Amino acid sequence: MMFMLNYMFFIFMFFSGLVVFSLKRKHLLLMLLSIEFIILSLYGLLFLFLSLFDYEFYFSMMFLVFCVCESVLGLSILVSLICTHGNDYFYSMNLC
Repeated sequence: MMFMLNYMFFIFMFFSGLVVFSLKRKHLLLMLLSIEFIILSLYGLLFLFLSLFDYEFYFSMMFLVFCVCESVLGLSILVSLICTHGNDYFYSMNLC
C-alpha cells in the first residue's frame, strides 16, 4: 500500500512538471526548472522500482550523471542567451 502511494506521488509530480513545462514555454529558466522537476520525479520512480525488486543502484547513479550534464548544458544556454539578448524570453530572439 505504501509503495502505491509513493508511485502515485511521483506520477503526480511528473504530470505537474509537464503542465508547468507546457504553460511556461516563454521563459527558458522556468522551462529548465520544470525539466529538473520532471527529472526528480523520474529519479524517485527509478529508485522505488530498483528498491522494489532488490536491484543494485548503479543505474540510478548513471541517471544522475546524465541529468547533471543536461542541466549544465541548459544553464550554459541560459547564460549565453541572457548575455546576448538581455532576458530569457523566447519571443525576443529574431531567427531571421
